[in-house]
Amino acid sequence: MDAAGGIRIVPVRSKVELDRFIRLPMRLGADDPNYVAPLVFERQQSLTAKGNPFFEHAEVEFWLAVRYGRDVGRISAQIDRLNPQTPQGIGNFGMVAAEDDPTIFAALFTVAEDWLRTRGCRAALGPVNLSTNEEVGLLVEGHENPPMFMMSHDARYLAARIEEQGYGRAKDIFAYICSVKDDLPAPILRRIRKGPPEGVTLRMLDMSRFDAEVDTLTGILNDAWSGNWGFTPTTEAETKALAATLKLLIDKRLTWFAEVDGETVGFMILLPNINEAIADLKGKLFPFGWAKLIWRLKIRGVKTGRVPLMGVKRKVAGSLRGQLLPFLLIDAVAQAARELGYARYELSWVLEDNLPMRRICDVGGAKIYKTYRLYQKALT
Repeated sequence: MDAAGGIRIVPVRSKVELDRFIRLPMRLGADDPNYVAPLVFERQQSLTAKGNPFFEHAEVEFWLAVRYGRDVGRISAQIDRLNPQTPQGIGNFGMVAAEDDPTIFAALFTVAEDWLRTRGCRAALGPVNLSTNEEVGLLVEGHENPPMFMMSHDARYLAARIEEQGYGRAKDIFAYICSVKDDLPAPILRRIRKGPPEGVTLRMLDMSRFDAEVDTLTGILNDAWSGNWGFTPTTEAETKALAATLKLLIDKRLTWFAEVDGETVGFMILLPNINEAIADLKGKLFPFGWAKLIWRLKIRGVKTGRVPLMGVKRKVAGSLRGQLLPFLLIDAVAQAARELGYARYELSWVLEDNLPMRRICDVGGAKIYKTYRLYQKALT
């Protein structure tokens, strides 16, 4: 499809085109000292039906914007049949990256919106890359800090260019940063040091039962997050893919479960910030990237981490014991992180109106240091 300004919109159909789609942001971010190129092989898995079970319940399309034989932009559009917003006529756009030219953005958003409109969508929401369980939102504040693992880092001009296409703010999402050296507030710490309340037990991840532990974690997650805006439950296939990914990264000392009266009802997981280990690899693991990555993760260690998953089942969250569980988990994870040489960790992402989680972050001493934004536009 030809657009104005010598731009041609090309749907991604081949492996070569997908590789161009993946590598475009690497060129655009080359001069940004805080940009971290993702691992190409991981992106190839994540953006194909063969590697990502998301495609089993979603329709997805990718496009490149090409000007005079040169890739200048990209975008995706997707409709997730499991997303509770889909019956409301809301589809998603995502994977947005382009040179700073309004003409390019106009061409990209025109094709994505037309694709969503022809499939019955009445509104477009994004960026969502690709699922609400993956990367969500556009970075609008906090560009001075490099991104943590599985968090996006967008060019500063992207917000203005998206808004020029008629999009307005739908939701803000926060990333909190926390020093592992900072203890919880004294009153909470004194309560924790007395030991867990009667009937409450904390335990580390049992690697000998890894698949069962991941099933337990997923069950808690789907229950705890079920009331959150836009939450999409994780499928069995996605759980298996999650388990395969986590097993390579997870440290049992940084993954804790909470039990109440013998039932596992809460968890918290801190993952090493892989971006710290791959920042200079430029997306490549060959020929020597694998050795560098393993050495940095397993021997030298990283100093930062991210808490991507945390939850307490809703039936206990409001009880006196349930209200203490997040702080018991935070304390256990923070102690282990200190022993492993971590300096700080990120809690992300947290919806602006997820007040219970925001209170936990505030009380625990974490500070908002990045803001991501979801935009929406009516497709009339």
